[in-house]
Amino acid sequence: MTLPNNKETIKNFFSLRGDKTLWAIFFILVAISLIEVYSATSTLTYASGNIYKPILSHAMNLLIGFFCIFIFHNIPCRWFKFWIPAWVVFVAFLLFLIIFGTKVNDGARWIDIMGIRFQPSEFAKGSLVVIVAFFLSAYQTKKGTDRHAFKYILIITFTTCFLIFLENFSTAGILFFVVFLMMYFGRIPLKQLGKLLLGLLIGVVAIFILAKVLTTETLVEKVPMLHRLTNFTARIDRHFNKDANETDSTKQLKGKDFDIRKEPQVGHAHIAIAKSNIIGCGPGNSRERDFLPQAYSDFIFAIIIEELGLLPAAIIVLLYIMILFRASRIANRCKGSFPAFVILGLAMLIVVQAAVNMSVAVGLIPVTGQPLPLISRGGSSIMVTSIYLGMMISISRFAKKRLPEDKTAPAEEPADETTPTVINEEEFQK
Repeated sequence: MTLPNNKETIKNFFSLRGDKTLWAIFFILVAISLIEVYSATSTLTYASGNIYKPILSHAMNLLIGFFCIFIFHNIPCRWFKFWIPAWVVFVAFLLFLIIFGTKVNDGARWIDIMGIRFQPSEFAKGSLVVIVAFFLSAYQTKKGTDRHAFKYILIITFTTCFLIFLENFSTAGILFFVVFLMMYFGRIPLKQLGKLLLGLLIGVVAIFILAKVLTTETLVEKVPMLHRLTNFTARIDRHFNKDANETDSTKQLKGKDFDIRKEPQVGHAHIAIAKSNIIGCGPGNSRERDFLPQAYSDFIFAIIIEELGLLPAAIIVLLYIMILFRASRIANRCKGSFPAFVILGLAMLIVVQAAVNMSVAVGLIPVTGQPLPLISRGGSSIMVTSIYLGMMISISRFAKKRLPEDKTAPAEEPADETTPTVINEEEFQK
């Protein structure tokens, strides 16, 4: 009698359960990633002298990503709340590591441990989302979230984003924007959110003006943060200064001043999009991949448009939108507010980062250095995004679902929210 039960347990563990749409999106993005990264890593192939080394390394990262999503989708989502003290300690540890990060492209964002390089800020983002979801759910009332939750969320969010901001402006901005949206959907009083938004806008404008007026070569050398601040303001200037953009494009076509810090990749990304001729030139036939220093990462969406055309690129956009749509459907079925806030926060992290990457590739916003989730080459980004999806699928499997007659989420978490339950997964697939 024991043997069949053991077999059934092993079978259940190794089966892919949870939201089928999220699983399908994961595998589709992985397939696209393998094709396009293989094409976009021509410069790495030339440098290494091995045609298979870059793609095999990327395939290994994707395999690790699958292992991460598989492990986390088997972890009951109620454990995420039990781990809140561990999440806080984990965030503090990762932010401490940022101070000692290795500089890559003038940004101290990476940590090397036993030959393995990763970005601490990538892992800190998801942890902060879980912590914010905990405070939003703990302070829920019938009239909305208690005003005291806003103070606690701001303390930990500002601390986290400030330390990330010192060396990675775009990541800090994306994280703060996602937390702001979580507070809005978490029913934080609009008056508090309005004051926060106004203060934030004034602060950003003030920082930009001070960076333009006060930064000199002497100050940049003495103050560690200013080297990133001047790069940030310079990128904004180049993005909005049409005359400068025309000059840069001319230099790019002539092959002069090809310096990653001067954004030559922007012009080549635009050329790649223009060469697509709507239908694309076919996988592996990109020419601009040889001129884009980050063709396999920051600007891979431009290579996708060049090779596959506008329709497949639009389908990729739709896939990311589907992640947010499925997350909202699952959150709407959750009986407790904590898993609902977690899945919405993680989905917004993925989708907002994807939107930023694609906006940079098509020239809507200045260069930020954000990879395209699950498509761009990069071990830590793939691992973290896979963990996010694994947690989302776990919520689709294990979170208690509301009864059809329940019109609104409970004001407070039910006392038995963390007890094991049997979930009818078919309801989540509808």
